[in-house]
Amino acid sequence: MTGGDLQSFESDPVMARPAPAPLYTLRGAGSPLNALHFGCCEGDPPLLFSGSGQGSVHVWNLTTRRAEKVLEGHSGASVTWLNTLHSRDTLISQGRDMRVCLWDLAEGRGDVTDTLWTGSVGFCRCSLLETGPGRWLLAHAGEAMEEVKIIELPSKSPVCALIPQAKLGMVMCIKLWQPDSSPGPLLLAGYEDGSLALWDVSQRSVLSRAAAHPEPVMCLDFDPAGQRGISGSSEKSLASWMLDGQHRLQLQEPVALVNPGISQLCIRGDRKIVASAGWDHRVRVFGWKKLRPLAVLQHHTDIVLSLAFSDHQDPRNRMLAAGSKDQRISLWSIYNQGSSDTG
Repeated sequence: MTGGDLQSFESDPVMARPAPAPLYTLRGAGSPLNALHFGCCEGDPPLLFSGSGQGSVHVWNLTTRRAEKVLEGHSGASVTWLNTLHSRDTLISQGRDMRVCLWDLAEGRGDVTDTLWTGSVGFCRCSLLETGPGRWLLAHAGEAMEEVKIIELPSKSPVCALIPQAKLGMVMCIKLWQPDSSPGPLLLAGYEDGSLALWDVSQRSVLSRAAAHPEPVMCLDFDPAGQRGISGSSEKSLASWMLDGQHRLQLQEPVALVNPGISQLCIRGDRKIVASAGWDHRVRVFGWKKLRPLAVLQHHTDIVLSLAFSDHQDPRNRMLAAGSKDQRISLWSIYNQGSSDTG
């Protein structure tokens, strides 16, 4: 697939290029798809985990294109986030039942081995950071409206609670990472008042804050190597920002959108492209370097709620998955061959 100008897709039907089609679509989840996560291991069929609005986690075999397992662990409450520990044999899921579940999927099992009570009633997705062999930090929204709690896994030992002194409203989205320039991890948080805050986890302090949006920050993603990030809200633009050498948030030129509302943003691992999940039923693809619009993926008939890029070893086999309120998951192959057209 070749990149196209965003306006040519949406505003000029005479000049429009043919819209790309998905490789295939997965059906059968039975409710909106709020969370997606790939599990690709060399020599094994690639898997896609999906979390539904009715509390189910489907494990999709992407070779057979069928769900080989359905996990029920959140009492019918919406699953909002998924990830894997070790390999894809240990799954971690977050639900609106205010619980995080750890699953043992090895050798055909599908058992909850441990749970964590978060106390959070919001929609903020967890963030996971591997800190050493068999050790992770998990950040999640806490019981207090503005609170982010960080614990260590698998011990579940509390590390800290981050509560801003300023009144920023509910924490909406978070991203935890370990920079090369800092002895401890940093955390980015987006809040209800539209601001972003950069936290030093070790010091429990805010390093910088920026008013990125006039509305609540619905989603964000961050590129630690490039020290750049992007965030979305309910308005008709994406906020672009970077960190300077003193860990100060610097807002850059916003990216205009044709229609308002973004559910999720996802930067691909190779830092070539970024995708947005739109309330207007569309997935938009931008070049990450200059945030140039490349393509609009039109397939779904309702809000796109979730996105995930696959972690397949062979770049040619990497895919983008999009989950929608229309209860379908679309799989796309985009910009896998080269980087010259993804500026």
